[in-house]
Amino acid sequence: MTARVDARGWGWRHAGRSRWAVSGVDLVIQPGERVLLLGASGSGKSTLLRGLAGVLGDEEDGVAAGELLVDGVRPADARGRAGLVLQDPDAQVVLARVGDDVAFACENLGVPRDEIWRRVPRALASVGLHLPLDHSTSALSGGQKQRLALAGALAMAPQLLLLDEPTANLDPAGALDVRDAVVAAAAQTGATLVVVEHRVELWADHVDRVIVLAPDGGLLADGRPVDVFARHERELTTAGVWVPGVVPDVPRTAPREEGTVLLHARSLAVGRRAFGAREPLAVAAEIDAVVSSGRALAVVGPNGAGKSTLAATLAGLLPPVDGTLTATSELAGSAHAAPHRWSSRQLLTRIGMLFQSPEHQLLTASVRAELQVGPRALKADPAAVARAVDELLERLRLTALADVNPFTLSGGEKRRLTVAASLMTRPRVLVLDEPTYGQDARTWRELAALLDDVRAGGTGLVVVTHDHPLVAALADDVLALGAVPLAGAS
Repeated sequence: MTARVDARGWGWRHAGRSRWAVSGVDLVIQPGERVLLLGASGSGKSTLLRGLAGVLGDEEDGVAAGELLVDGVRPADARGRAGLVLQDPDAQVVLARVGDDVAFACENLGVPRDEIWRRVPRALASVGLHLPLDHSTSALSGGQKQRLALAGALAMAPQLLLLDEPTANLDPAGALDVRDAVVAAAAQTGATLVVVEHRVELWADHVDRVIVLAPDGGLLADGRPVDVFARHERELTTAGVWVPGVVPDVPRTAPREEGTVLLHARSLAVGRRAFGAREPLAVAAEIDAVVSSGRALAVVGPNGAGKSTLAATLAGLLPPVDGTLTATSELAGSAHAAPHRWSSRQLLTRIGMLFQSPEHQLLTASVRAELQVGPRALKADPAAVARAVDELLERLRLTALADVNPFTLSGGEKRRLTVAASLMTRPRVLVLDEPTYGQDARTWRELAALLDDVRAGGTGLVVVTHDHPLVAALADDVLALGAVPLAGAS
């Protein structure tokens, strides 16, 4: 069996919000259809997927309008029919071992034990996660966790498969593997597929239909992919929706200061201590890199190559496993030459870090307060802080959300908030792990332009990313881990 979706004037407003997250949605998705759901950041794509999965909550969590049905019943009464993969893969890792985590949803659905353990290895193989079933989930990279979450959803054999940015943290080859696995699973089972994805070109030729949510409610476009992109290119681009073949231009600004070495890695090996292990395991070694003022270093490579671990090491959050990481006197000043020996206060103005998962660095109950955390720790002038906060809120389209709880933002909004927060202490080095994750075309350009301005102001940037257009727009130097460098990269 496959699922049918009906929405009649449906909308949802989160508790405590005056603005509807999504509203006025009228559509029918036929059983077995493959749909690419698009829209600007904050247009309600993730909210609609959660609504279809029946996990939005009750009246204490928000207010619903209209009607949303899966096979003629409320989604909350159809649980088990839908498999949902969230934007944040960390939010879906439940158990300590890979095999158990994939089996978890099947166990809750009452699938017989023998059948579960036939499904688990098949699901893992289909998404390209070739690991022992007892492999620790805490040792997985962000991209591997994303594959794990998808394997868990596929193992359920759902009638309705809902995917929220399923390839956002994957390298290009991994993204293709996952897309092919999803398409094959949908073809084999006949499941209805609804996928939210900013990598439009990856899916456009593999779906039957494109539905675009309008920023102010309702639908902006709905139809065959070729028709939607041909007839509505200008409207979509204006709204910030990615259109195949259209990449926003980011003019480069000449640096005010360039070439002063701030960090120097020599024969560096990086790693993390897995749960229960006595010593950290090196995940990348023999790394030579320089971070200089006014230059952007892009770190690229496949999932599991150690990019995020290197980022945390460069940011002084992890000690090197081997080799050396030295901060020059220009950056260290009177502090120790090894960044991992610095106090949190010493790090604040020297090295800023943007984590791959925005939730890992949200601390307060409002967007505005989140931006004030670093400056308050430095006892900065309140009037100057307020001006800087207002400027960043406006530039990153967050002004209307200034008093909102950060944890209720969309994935793209959370990412813009955490980028802004990392800038508030004006660090000399800024290390960013997937800074453009979850962005529409308009906010992508604004983020890229903002980071280029920061670099031009003399900050040394380290950008860990799978976003090739971002590398082309920002990078002065490229460090490839576990792979051949990008074509044309310096």
